[in-house]
Amino acid sequence: MSTFDARTAPGVQPKKLEKKPIKFSNLLLGAGLNMFEVTTLGQPLEVIKTTMAANRTDSFAGALRRIWQRGGALGYYQGLIPWAWIEASTKGAVLLFVASEAEYYAKTFGASDFVGGISGGMVGGVAQAYATMGFCTCMKTVEITQHKLAAAGVKPPSTFQTFMNIYRKEGIRGINRGVNAVAIRQTTNWGSRFGLSRLAETAIRRATGKDEGQKLGSFEKILASGLGGGLSAWNQPIEVIRVEMQSKTEDPNRPKNLTVGKTFRYIYSQNGIKGLYRGVSPRIGLGVWQTICMVALGDMAKEAVEKLTGDKVTAKH
Repeated sequence: MSTFDARTAPGVQPKKLEKKPIKFSNLLLGAGLNMFEVTTLGQPLEVIKTTMAANRTDSFAGALRRIWQRGGALGYYQGLIPWAWIEASTKGAVLLFVASEAEYYAKTFGASDFVGGISGGMVGGVAQAYATMGFCTCMKTVEITQHKLAAAGVKPPSTFQTFMNIYRKEGIRGINRGVNAVAIRQTTNWGSRFGLSRLAETAIRRATGKDEGQKLGSFEKILASGLGGGLSAWNQPIEVIRVEMQSKTEDPNRPKNLTVGKTFRYIYSQNGIKGLYRGVSPRIGLGVWQTICMVALGDMAKEAVEKLTGDKVTAKH
C-alpha cells in the first residue's frame, strides 16, 4: 500500500531552510535599546536585586538604605560605567549571532519554529554568559568592593588595578567566578521567557478573539512579554547563587572553592528557601521594565535606526 508524501510529489518543492541574516541595523537597534534600558531604571533595579541577594537578611527597604549609605543617589548606578554599558552593548550581538546559528541547525534536525526559537535563545544565552557577562559581573563586584574600601577610609585602587590583582592571583577563573551560574541563569531565562511569552500571547488571542496571523496591539505585546519576563524569575535561586559565588564575604561556615552545588547547600543551610529567592521582586520589576523598553520604545527606535543606516530592521523587539 503506497502513501502520499507531499515532499516528493511532482511540482512540490520542500521549504528551503535559510539562516536569518545578521544585519548592522539589527545590532544597532538591540544595543541602543539595551543601553537605554540599563541607563534608566535597569541599573538601579540590578543594584537592588544584587544587594538583596548578597545581604539575605535585609528587607527591600533595608537594601535601599544600605545602597544610599554606600553612595547616595549614585550608589544605585554603581557599576554602570563602563561595565554595565559594555555588557548592554555587546550581549545583544552575541545573542543574535549564536542564536541564529543554533536555530538554523536545530531546524536542519527537524525542529519546529517554536522549538528552534527556544533552542536558539537557550544556546545564545549560554554564549552571552561565557563571552561577556561573566567578565562584566566580575567587574561590577569590583566596583562594590571599592565602595566598601572608600567607606572604611581606605583609598581604593583603580578598577583596572583591582581587576589585574584578581587576574594575577586567580587567573581567568578568578575574573569569571560564578560564570557557570550565569550560564544556567541565561539559558533557563531565554528558554522560559520565549515559551511563557508565547503561551501568554495565545491566551490573549483567545480572550480577544484574534486569529494566529493577526498582530497584537502595543499593550497586548507588553502584557504578553511582561508576563513571560516576570514569570521567568522562577530561576532566582541561580541568581542568588551567582551573587554568593562572586561575593567577598568572610564567613567561617562558608565552604572554600565554591561550586554551584556547594553554594546552593550553603545558602539553604543559612537562610532556607526564602534565602534562595531574595531579590526576586526587583528582578520581576527589571523584567517588566526591559519589556516596556523593547516593546513600547521599539517602534520609535526602529524608525530612527532605519533613517540612520538606510537599512531595513528585521529584528523583532
